Amino acid sequence: MQTEINFNKGKHVVVSLSGGMDSSTLLLKALNEYETVTALSFDYGQKHKVELQRAQSLVNHLNKGILTHTPLIKGDKKYSPIKYQQIKLDGLVDLLDSALVDGGDDVPEGHYEEDNMKATVVPNRNKIFSSIVQAVALSVVSRTGETCDIALGIHAGDHDIYPDCRQEFRDADYEAFKLGNWDAEQVQYYTPYLEGDKFTILQDGEILCKKLGLDFDEVYKRTMTSYKPIHIHGGSGDGWYADYKSASSVERIEAFIKLGRPDPSKYADEKGVVDYETARIYVEQVLSEYEKEQLNIK
Repeated sequence: MQTEINFNKGKHVVVSLSGGMDSSTLLLKALNEYETVTALSFDYGQKHKVELQRAQSLVNHLNKGILTHTPLIKGDKKYSPIKYQQIKLDGLVDLLDSALVDGGDDVPEGHYEEDNMKATVVPNRNKIFSSIVQAVALSVVSRTGETCDIALGIHAGDHDIYPDCRQEFRDADYEAFKLGNWDAEQVQYYTPYLEGDKFTILQDGEILCKKLGLDFDEVYKRTMTSYKPIHIHGGSGDGWYADYKSASSVERIEAFIKLGRPDPSKYADEKGVVDYETARIYVEQVLSEYEKEQLNIK
């Protein structure tokens, strides 16, 4: 059985893949819209390094499944396997000040509002990443003589918290890229979720899974959004669970609540493994309390 695909954008794309829900959905979108996909992940000493394992697991799943056993063909076009590379930058860990890196402050819990999440900013992170992604994309242009896009999963929920996720930063960064490189105009940014949020991304993920003939739960259980993962010895799978109380997990679970389906990710707290229903109830309480606080402020 062949699955119809839509090469809407072009031939080549480089995806910045963290292993989280947003960039993993973006990877599905890239598969649906480009002929060749290169995905890059970065090891910068993050506490939630398990996201890199999840990114590799997802790429393996996609390459083994839809790209091998169920070839995706449209006309004379056929997908190539995702080319995936993890870039090691962990030598920076002792030099960066952020709650997200080893040795940093505690990762915040509760709501993902601005003040609570500022501790998770990693100085100049996306500028560091973008320089490498730009270099790879420009190398694709040089080798193929064809254009290459850069796909980023940034969304509106990131804008206030992370300045390097804003369009103004992206525009300025692109101008600097063009000033410093020949043929840089052959590289363009693709940011389909720039005006959306985690819910709209998840909605798109559900649609993309159907288009690509993928099992939604099999895809999203291979993603890690929590900035505070918990390892349980003897636990199922790789033993890693998302802490449902971390602010990043709250934002993710809220999206699943809105979508009306349970999150296939595994959750835990300081006492051990919990079921999704426990995580959902906690998140709904956090959201309710935050809404009351905002009403009182007004």
